Amino acid sequence: MDSFPEQDVRAVPLEGAALMSVLFEAAGSGVYAVDAQGMVIACNPWAERLLGYEPGTLLGVNAHTTLNPTPGNTAGVREQRPVLQDVAQGKLISGDRAVLLRADGRPLPVWWSAAPLPPEAGHGPGAVVVFHDTSAQRERSDRRADRYAHSETMREQAEYDLAEITWLGELTLAMVSTLDADRVLNRLVRQLVPRFADTALIDLTSGSTMHRAAGEHHLPGVLPAATASMAVPEHPAHQAALQRIRDGAGLQHLPEPAPGTGADLLHLVEAADVLVVPLRIRATTLGALTLIRTTDSPPFNETDRIVAEEVARRTALGLENTHLHAAQADIAVTLQRALLTDLPAVPGLELAAHYQPAQLAAEVGGDWYDAFPLPDGDTALVIGDVTGHDIKAASRMSELRNMLRALAVDRPEENPGQILQRLDTAQAHLHLADSATVILARLHPHPDGTWELSWSVAGHPPPLLLAAGTTSTYLTGPHAMLLGLRPAMQRPTARITLPPAATLVLYTDGLVESRTQNLDTGMTRLRQHLDTHQNLPLPRLCAHLAQELGDTRDDITLIAVRTPVP
Repeated sequence: MDSFPEQDVRAVPLEGAALMSVLFEAAGSGVYAVDAQGMVIACNPWAERLLGYEPGTLLGVNAHTTLNPTPGNTAGVREQRPVLQDVAQGKLISGDRAVLLRADGRPLPVWWSAAPLPPEAGHGPGAVVVFHDTSAQRERSDRRADRYAHSETMREQAEYDLAEITWLGELTLAMVSTLDADRVLNRLVRQLVPRFADTALIDLTSGSTMHRAAGEHHLPGVLPAATASMAVPEHPAHQAALQRIRDGAGLQHLPEPAPGTGADLLHLVEAADVLVVPLRIRATTLGALTLIRTTDSPPFNETDRIVAEEVARRTALGLENTHLHAAQADIAVTLQRALLTDLPAVPGLELAAHYQPAQLAAEVGGDWYDAFPLPDGDTALVIGDVTGHDIKAASRMSELRNMLRALAVDRPEENPGQILQRLDTAQAHLHLADSATVILARLHPHPDGTWELSWSVAGHPPPLLLAAGTTSTYLTGPHAMLLGLRPAMQRPTARITLPPAATLVLYTDGLVESRTQNLDTGMTRLRQHLDTHQNLPLPRLCAHLAQELGDTRDDITLIAVRTPVP
């Protein structure tokens, strides 16, 4: 298989086995694992469905000889290089122009990636392969080419002038400039009225019925309230047209619809000519676009019907884009949360953490928080950030987090600065992350009920401490450069005794820095918000800070601890 440049990857121990099992079953991609002999030892239902195998029949199959084209095959598909040869050295490999053979012998175009099977799996030096069916992408490309050809014919037939072509471009831009489905639809109907129709309605499929999602009328105040409340009855002909489209029919034309109840929606908007166009992607009906003209406008002609179908096609593609993004974002957030840590129960301390993913991203990222007990009874707190928003950043983050855990537990007698110095050395030799910041803090209980805090900072925004009855301050002492830059450099450690009922907040830069404010302004706002809302329970305080501050285009992560009231 063709592959991208190889990169080092190491096994990441996964937490939450039950959750990962569910994700394996419903990942939306084919996944199978092979042992050292290339035999399939595990696969998910997606792999079986994509490759056309009955449940359980893919197990025990030699993946390379059965799923890959043979040399000199009649279909002219070139032979693929065995995956085991490439992952033998512990590499992650991938390719985007490969073919796997289905059970019936037909080729399946795929994008794929492969990684070594973790040693703890107990099957020797095997591999895990993840693949996606790219035939749908090719179908979309073919459909896009057909659509462009159709648009060219439409322009020639209708002798479109520059203004009309510009309008179609503006309409498309309005739909693709946001990933929010409601905004997409509301922008669309505003573009259509009054340029193309006197009234525009969009209904989306919901089970066996349709519900009104957006509407626009050429006269202000006539349509929005009625559309939102669905208080006005549907005209029987319009309702029947929507049902036919839901059942798979094409464009429905209702010229001069007969009077309905006299109080229905078509009567309200003075409909004289109606087009109902399906919003359909492949064989799935997403909804319907209704375009209405009054007697003051010319009736729809053949060119108008062509334009309406083109608008509906673009709308369906825009809706599919928002749905795919939402689904991918949900998976990314689920995976990210699976990598984060459950907080331990520490007698005498209140712990809380909050992770808020970037609202416009659909990828996992490098932010993390951590808290874990040390062998001597102390508690470690960690906040960190690995540069990037992709699988690589998440993988590097997990490796760095686990390495820091191991180093802290291995020598609990060391202070945070010494532990971070050892992490520097490990990162420089093992290439754990290209660019990473972190704070390692340690909480030590004293017999009199007080808590001692020791901490060290590696290129990260400083901790924020609030003592009860005072204003918050940043702990700016033991600050040094990013991890891994100078492995031999000694890292400082600072110590203070935390007052009773004190709140300590560790956070990532997404909370205090954005494109609309600099770091100093963000840190001032964080301090002010903490002072104002210091009496909130700790979980609510963390959630409030994340929701009110920072840049929603970036991940926001924070962990907080509160000492007991005497």
